[in-house]
Amino acid sequence: MNSLIKMTLFASACIAITGNLQAQTQGVSDTEIRVGSSTDLSGIFAAFGAPAVKAAQLYFDEINAKGGVNGRKIKFIVEDHNYQLPKAAQAINKLVNRDRIFVMLMQLGTPMNLASFKLLDARKIPNVSPLSAARQMLQEPDDFRFVGGPSFYDQMKAGISYFVDTKGITKVCAMYIPSDFGKEVQAGAKDQAKTLGLTYAAETTHKPDDADFVGSLTKLKDAGCELVTMALGVRQAITAYATARKIGWNNVDFIGSAAGFHTVMAKVPGGITEGLYAAASTSDILPRISNPVAGAWFKKYTEATGEKIPSTGAVLGRSAAETFVRALEAAGKDLTPESFKAGMESLSYYDAISDNQVDYSAEDHQGADEIVISVIENGNWKEVARK
Repeated sequence: MNSLIKMTLFASACIAITGNLQAQTQGVSDTEIRVGSSTDLSGIFAAFGAPAVKAAQLYFDEINAKGGVNGRKIKFIVEDHNYQLPKAAQAINKLVNRDRIFVMLMQLGTPMNLASFKLLDARKIPNVSPLSAARQMLQEPDDFRFVGGPSFYDQMKAGISYFVDTKGITKVCAMYIPSDFGKEVQAGAKDQAKTLGLTYAAETTHKPDDADFVGSLTKLKDAGCELVTMALGVRQAITAYATARKIGWNNVDFIGSAAGFHTVMAKVPGGITEGLYAAASTSDILPRISNPVAGAWFKKYTEATGEKIPSTGAVLGRSAAETFVRALEAAGKDLTPESFKAGMESLSYYDAISDNQVDYSAEDHQGADEIVISVIENGNWKEVARK
């Protein structure tokens, strides 16, 4: 064989190898799709992260038992970042570079999601249903990012409007962790106060491990706050609200965002959280178990886990998993980032688990649009309005 023929064959082989490498989509084989989640299983938002992962895994188990999607089973790889950014950076790097995931699903935390964008975008790894509702989740370019519902910012604006309409409040305040998450809630409160001609009377900032709120609440009380918006950890929000009542501050309302809308907050013994409000993109599952789909899932989840009630985190996890699977089905057998993106943008369905209409398009990467205002009454979240 002469040198020219050898060179030609070698070049052809290189082209073939290169073509195969280009055709290979990260995290996708003929039999498997690798899905990652960098979440909080042990930190201040574990009440959301842990049950969300559990509910998603149960749904994936059902799908896999039926043969998967287009012949591929879903492998769900989860890393706990304890709501700490350095740990999240390690988790994200592992999921992308070692585990070689196809999609990042339910990544929890605004700072954590923001930190991952550069790496995910460079690899065209879709970021689907993050457990963060910050506006930055859809900052440009957002080609491969898809959020579940309205932003923290819009949630606070809707919540304040509700209190203006129903109670005629004039003074708004804020308690928040000064992270990307907390600043979103604070900005929504401050901007809506200005828009509606209200007084933004005072604010207090807190560390994620703060547990004493007497001084902060005294400051807000002295400022004459009529509504306090909160962006705190789950336990912190419960403690702050309970402390306000203990010091005798009863002529004030408190409202959290989706990060403060959780079943555990309504179930605190002794009715400590009675009267606490939240603005979120979902409603509580308990009032809706008469719905055949919601009721069937409620029964299936509680039997599988031994839990009495699926928490708000479980609802978010189950809904995110369904969105992902629907997009996979719509993407078809030839699964690439581009076909998955097209699949996501084609979705339009009613989600009976989270009780909202889910619609995506090429121009709109936010699934649900309604904001649900709820209040804790008799140990349960009660929906009082939709915006």
